[in-house]
Amino acid sequence: MMQSDGFGFGTQIRKSPYFDATVRWGAKAFSVYNHMYIPRDFGDPEQNFWNLVNDAILCDVAVERQVEITGPDAAKFVQMLTPRDLSKMAVGQCKYILITNAAGGILNDPILLRLAENHFWISLADSDILLWAQGVAVHSGMDVTIGEPDVSPLQLQGPKSGEIMMAMFGESIMDLKYYWLREVELDGIPLIVSRTGWSSELGYELYLQDGSRGDELWEKIMAAGKPFGLQPGHTSSIRRIEGGIIYYHAYSEIYTNPFEVGLGRLIGLDMEADFIGKEALRRIKEEGVSRKQVGLVIDCAPLQGPNTTFWTVTKDGGPIGKVTSAVYSPRLEKNIALAMIVVGSSELGTQVEVMTASGPAQARIVEIPFYDPKKSLAAS
Repeated sequence: MMQSDGFGFGTQIRKSPYFDATVRWGAKAFSVYNHMYIPRDFGDPEQNFWNLVNDAILCDVAVERQVEITGPDAAKFVQMLTPRDLSKMAVGQCKYILITNAAGGILNDPILLRLAENHFWISLADSDILLWAQGVAVHSGMDVTIGEPDVSPLQLQGPKSGEIMMAMFGESIMDLKYYWLREVELDGIPLIVSRTGWSSELGYELYLQDGSRGDELWEKIMAAGKPFGLQPGHTSSIRRIEGGIIYYHAYSEIYTNPFEVGLGRLIGLDMEADFIGKEALRRIKEEGVSRKQVGLVIDCAPLQGPNTTFWTVTKDGGPIGKVTSAVYSPRLEKNIALAMIVVGSSELGTQVEVMTASGPAQARIVEIPFYDPKKSLAAS
């Protein structure tokens, strides 16, 4: 067995409860996300993609740290953090939300889980929202308690994930609706299970509530999934970009507003409740944006993995934006990309040039998502 000490950024980078299991199952490289290791390589990323879209993969996403908010004013406080209208959010429901600052910039795009009337988890993308929430609470005048619980999610994603869940939890798990959660146990291991994920495929997230049992949980799921072709895996850049899913940090972060990335539907400017950034977002909507996220098809040889820098996009010799995420899709047999482009040059069909890692290439602006635009696979 490969020793986990062979991977080293230092003790300031935390290991998940599944770290040793992922190494045992073939993880070859890790990245850092929310100050933690995340597996990014189990061999061939194209095979990982096919495993995901044809069968199922199990991913260690314990890096999705939870910000837990409880107390008499929890619901009111959570609404202050997000522009999305939560007035009809039921106990047991999940919602994709944005967290914005006073200027309307995006600080995070997490999943919000409502476990009880006054009990919420914010399941984070890669930024320190625990600190932001605690800072906001100091002067809020609200009675809330904010902390990080012992919770570590796994993602079980792919078309056979439902069958694997049924093998573990019985037929009743099939009643779990898209973006809802349920408290369950697997041989005494305490879990929250939700019909969510970061793959645009049918999928579940299993939130372990006892970090000492991470290795045991990983092995139980892999054993249950063996008859269905379950493989260890990592979140797929190919599938993410096909699905048009934004990736926090893969754009200008706090200087990017929701309207620029096509998420204006999540902004409840007409609701009575106040939230941080409300006036700024109202002004941005009235004035319009100067740039927007678009899809690109890049005409060149298949890209060898995702981009690791932002690639300049030009039109008529002048810069008009940048590619934020690019990859070759073996299913579409195209190089596809997400880019931030100035509004005047963002019309569908516009021909542009992209400075890729291997040189300039022609590209054209297309609709996103590139595949399954109505998310019918994930919601099925």
